[in-house]
Amino acid sequence: MKIVVDAFGGDNAPLEIIKGSALAEKEYGVNIILCGNEEVIKKCIEENNIHFDNLQIAHAPDVISMEDEPTSLLKAKKNSSMAVAFNELSKGNADAFVSAGSTGAVVVGGTFLVKRIKGVKRPALAAMIPSPDSHFMMMDIGANSECRPEMLLQFGVMASAYLERVEGIKNPTIGLLNIGTEETKGTQLQQEAYELFKNSNLNFIGNVESRELPFGVCNAVITDGYTGNIALKLIEGTALALFSMLKPVFLNNLLTKLSYIFLKKGLRGVKNKMNASEVGGAPLLGTRKPVFKAHGNSDAFAFKNAIHKAMLFAQNDVISTIENSFAEKENV
Repeated sequence: MKIVVDAFGGDNAPLEIIKGSALAEKEYGVNIILCGNEEVIKKCIEENNIHFDNLQIAHAPDVISMEDEPTSLLKAKKNSSMAVAFNELSKGNADAFVSAGSTGAVVVGGTFLVKRIKGVKRPALAAMIPSPDSHFMMMDIGANSECRPEMLLQFGVMASAYLERVEGIKNPTIGLLNIGTEETKGTQLQQEAYELFKNSNLNFIGNVESRELPFGVCNAVITDGYTGNIALKLIEGTALALFSMLKPVFLNNLLTKLSYIFLKKGLRGVKNKMNASEVGGAPLLGTRKPVFKAHGNSDAFAFKNAIHKAMLFAQNDVISTIENSFAEKENV
């Protein structure tokens, strides 16, 4: 298994990206192609005593920054680390792609360099979010701010395929994010999408409200990218705020400090479960080859986990499952 990595994408690049790649090679046995300035990569490896057994470097002198237009990946920044990584994937030199760089550029590269699966109108980002019992998927979380009803149905088809093949969930339940559970709720987008879902072969449970999301009411929640991105960041922010509010409670007096000693292990477990680093990032579903977007602030541990998810994505042949789903017209 060979994973191509954008070594200069993300807030902590290239050091944490390179360290995470080395950890993934050691733990999962994958081969890594690091894309970026070769001299800087080699210097970083040497200065930080990072060890690879079988490393390839694809030289890329340029970098896509967060300020660059995502479409600059195609022309002005075609020699960037991300563009070179995408080209390695599209040429068949790697089995999957991982980057912690610009989300917009990842979507552009996946759509126009790797290209879409036949029948897919728009690729979409899918995030795994922790819930009390496990995780649930939300899709789209930012790739498509405006959607048509048939696009939402396609997101559901792709989410179902990923959950079955990668997460091992048989016949996953699919819900449509809305302001109420009744069929008539929402805008024209939600109402028309509801009818499409209801008449599909998906395990559709109906509309779900945002207050139900943290409890994992279904295996996948489908929405447009604008709403999904807001919902995702609200969930992340609420979790951080909750833990910050708990701290002064435990520091209030001697009794609460003593109680913290007994609760510390359990609280740490909950915090780890809510940690986005455990998941690593989000797959861009709908492209012809596996594309994975790691969190922009990924450290080595988070990036290692992103590579692991990309590896599972490729190993379980999610792409073929999605292709077969779209070939069967009754599903879409």
